[in-house]
Amino acid sequence: MVEVDPDRDGQRLDNFLLGQLKGVPRSMVYRLVRSGQVRVDGARCKPDQRLLAGQSVRIPPVREASAGAPIAASSSTLEMLEQAILFEDEDLLVLNKPSGLAAHGGSGVSYGAIEALRQLRPQARLELVHRLDRDTSGLMLVAKRRPVLLALQESLREGQVDKRYLSLLVGRIERDRFDVNAPLRKQVLSGGERMVQVASDGKASLSRYRVLERFASCTLVEVKIETGRTHQIRVHSQHAGHPVAGDGKYGDAEGNRLLRQAGLDRLFLHAASMKVRLPGNAQDSLWSAPLP
Repeated sequence: MVEVDPDRDGQRLDNFLLGQLKGVPRSMVYRLVRSGQVRVDGARCKPDQRLLAGQSVRIPPVREASAGAPIAASSSTLEMLEQAILFEDEDLLVLNKPSGLAAHGGSGVSYGAIEALRQLRPQARLELVHRLDRDTSGLMLVAKRRPVLLALQESLREGQVDKRYLSLLVGRIERDRFDVNAPLRKQVLSGGERMVQVASDGKASLSRYRVLERFASCTLVEVKIETGRTHQIRVHSQHAGHPVAGDGKYGDAEGNRLLRQAGLDRLFLHAASMKVRLPGNAQDSLWSAPLP
């Protein structure tokens, strides 16, 4: 039996179990809950149930062979991440995540940034405040205390965080500034791939673009997102007729081929700056992540 600590009050059961059962796939956690092997105060429960401090959670023994032993990040990856930490105190860690590293493991990914950071800080209870796409680089916030996690996630939901990205878009854009105000809807294709598209019945989404530099066949822009939808900048840029360079999902295939021939093989999207009011602070904190 595991007792729910006060700082886990209000946490979803599935996320609580993922923290307790390191390396166990999310799918197995759901099976354990739905089969009744996990109990909260002796009662059956659901994965999305919110826990209360002091409750007792029965967690069955899980054989490592069934769970799959977590694959550790290499020493070179850990060294790279240590150097990519931009800020750290007792509440928060700010990472300049490299392109190509997932935010977290799962769906065929052995480990992500959060698992590697937990290797670096084994005594800390690290939790992702938000996610970045695997191929997007830049600022990612990691909370060390649950109250900080909840406060920052609430700020993100309420649009109280100023997030700005740098992106290289295909095509020469003559306008200095423009907005893309187009609702977005997520869908899952038959093969399980997740896609996002502009749709009238989607969620309201707004991106504000400012041109920084023009080149012959592409344009460097700063993008401020007023909403935080999945793949928002990538889909909005495609909708505007100027997809993100190097975007294999929503981008221009011929343009990407030419970029690869020039040795440029990545998604040109970087979370460059973030301004947010931290819990207990009277002033905003501002972080900037240099381009890789």
